[in-house]
Amino acid sequence: MPDTTYLVAAVLISAAVTWALRALPFAALAPLRASGTVQYLSTRMPAGLMVILVVYCLRDLPLTHARAAAPLAALTVTVGLHLWRRNALLSILGGTAVHVALASTVFAR
Repeated sequence: MPDTTYLVAAVLISAAVTWALRALPFAALAPLRASGTVQYLSTRMPAGLMVILVVYCLRDLPLTHARAAAPLAALTVTVGLHLWRRNALLSILGGTAVHVALASTVFAR
């Protein structure tokens, strides 16, 4: 059986390491908030990530098959809703609803 002092020290060291690992991101975040690079990336990254996700999701989509209609219709609805209302939540929910409805009914395999 390990010594009580050893067990207490192990628990205290584990607690200190856990606390430090959780506090470190907040300490590193403070100087980055004033950075011009981070501010530039915060305005450009969301659109860039969305383009990457769309390309990734549609890269293997066979445009000659009927099953391509559901994702393309959902993409059209998502883009249309976003251009119309400028509401990301509405756009995502609308596109998802159209895709689920078409993929599970009309274009089901």
